[in-house]
Amino acid sequence: MNKLLGMQAFVKVAESGSFTSAARQLGVSVSAVAKAVARLEEELGVQLLVRSTRNLALNDDGRDYYARCLQILNDVEDAEASLKSAGETPKGQLKLSFPALFGRLTFLPRVAEFTARYPDIVMHVSFDDRQVDLIDRGLDMAVQVGEINNSRYVARVLNRGLRVTAASPAYFRAHGKPETPDALTQHRCIASALFPVWPYSVKGKRVEVAVRGPLVVTGGEAAREAALLGLGVVHSNWWTVRHDLEDGALIEVLKPYAVEGQPISVVYPPTRHVPRKVRVMIDFLVEITRVAEAEALPLRRAQQ
Repeated sequence: MNKLLGMQAFVKVAESGSFTSAARQLGVSVSAVAKAVARLEEELGVQLLVRSTRNLALNDDGRDYYARCLQILNDVEDAEASLKSAGETPKGQLKLSFPALFGRLTFLPRVAEFTARYPDIVMHVSFDDRQVDLIDRGLDMAVQVGEINNSRYVARVLNRGLRVTAASPAYFRAHGKPETPDALTQHRCIASALFPVWPYSVKGKRVEVAVRGPLVVTGGEAAREAALLGLGVVHSNWWTVRHDLEDGALIEVLKPYAVEGQPISVVYPPTRHVPRKVRVMIDFLVEITRVAEAEALPLRRAQQ
């Protein structure tokens, strides 16, 4: 059998969960796709897919083989692209996942620039605050918040920034501004169900302040919206509230005590030759977050 075509069929089935959808994407019959995958399994001597009357899913062997197939097919695609004219723009489908706030506040406001540069790339964007499994979801890349401890992916930190304490002008007019972290115990704080204490740096030592208030939320977006409504003080990653600080909707306090926030990184499957469509998106994400990092430098100096 043609092993490369078999891999292509398997990858399309794995990503779509359907022989029918895979056949439509490849422009062949459903039976041809089913036979290609069956031959592949026969040659390998393992089952790659768990079949039921309703759907198809990858088993453990299938997930591992999918990652290898994707790497090989990406290498082939990149090798072919490198032989074409240097002026040709990258093309193809690019499947991405972003944290909701990063996507809405950082990526989407600049996405028109990317589409203008690379009109032949079709982006399929989903929003998910969890650290998603790229292979299970059939993603080319994702942006994730927090430390990346998954050796299955290549990770590049885009931005760390500092944690920001802020509230609306109306709130501060009514309640005054805290001058030290300890003063937060006298304020209405928008607390997090997952992080009930807020970290700060006081004289070079990390301290944690247990906060309280009328509202406890589970997500950064809800905390930001509550702060904008004047409901209290919020403690957030800098990139989450950057635009609100710029337009004066929120005012930052406790700058000298700020600590470094969680990193935000772009992750993608390892490959010797990163596909051009992935490479240009990584470069674009670095570009649109570099400004944020530069603007954060005054805050970083204030911490030192």
